[in-house]
Amino acid sequence: MNLPQPPIISIRNLTKTYAAGEQVLKGIDLDIKQGEILALLGPNGAGKTTLISTICGLVRPTTGTITVGGHDIVKDYRQTRKLVGLVPQELTLGAFDVVVDTVRFSRGLFGLPPDHARVDEILNDLSLLDKKDSIVTRLSGGMKRRVLIAKALAHEPKILFLDEPTAGVDVELRKEMWALVEKLRLSGVTIILTTHYIEEAEEIADRVGVISDGRLLVIDEKQNLMNSLGKKQLVVDLRSPIEQLPESLAGFDVELSEDGYRITYTFDTQGDRTGITTLLQAVNNAGLVLKDLNTSQSSLEDIFVNLVHSDNER
Repeated sequence: MNLPQPPIISIRNLTKTYAAGEQVLKGIDLDIKQGEILALLGPNGAGKTTLISTICGLVRPTTGTITVGGHDIVKDYRQTRKLVGLVPQELTLGAFDVVVDTVRFSRGLFGLPPDHARVDEILNDLSLLDKKDSIVTRLSGGMKRRVLIAKALAHEPKILFLDEPTAGVDVELRKEMWALVEKLRLSGVTIILTTHYIEEAEEIADRVGVISDGRLLVIDEKQNLMNSLGKKQLVVDLRSPIEQLPESLAGFDVELSEDGYRITYTFDTQGDRTGITTLLQAVNNAGLVLKDLNTSQSSLEDIFVNLVHSDNER
């Protein structure tokens, strides 16, 4: 019998309160599976960067426990730091460093022997090989971000954290970066990323978590989120406008557009019956003439916005 793999990262009751009294993490519980891509979404100030920094050992938790690869991040910090690579939001590079030297140096920091072939392979994967002898200060912002990723990968970590990795980079680099992410995942690397580009999280992540005001509001597989929290709508375009909804539609979750030409019906995609047939019959009985019908499904962005909006109203 195949036993389930233990999570590569396990977080229990994690809180972080800074000296000034600001609590930025509030009781986070989270298990991260080995080899998955997890996207963390949240508005600015939600606690995403603090969460990542705490797991990586850069910020000390106030309460709670974190284990990485079975090791406690406080008691066994040497082991846990070897397992993780971090690509921060900010461009933290020495202006006069040579690209290949700074990547090799990062590898040496973790006690690994020199491996110029491996470093060149990492640079090649990031389209940096032809820039290996360049001084960092002469590179574009996008190229500098690639160097940060190369540094994070230099010691061959089992877990890679990407904190807003595509912020301020062009579309081409973004696509290359996600191709690299997929390649790393196929090699067994676990990847946790924060991003504002929700459509990218929707495309590449296995699971999605939403953080707001220091709390993890929800975490689940993408499709489960779409099914359980998403909405599906039927839009009925009328041939002639109406001033108000007829009484026969009072029992349905419908809205009338301001111009009176459109009725929008929201229904449960998981229910045994959608109620569409009954709705259309009621529309017909009310003497309304249909011009067109179409359906729409909530995107991950819709779900994210609704979750954060609801949390802010609490």
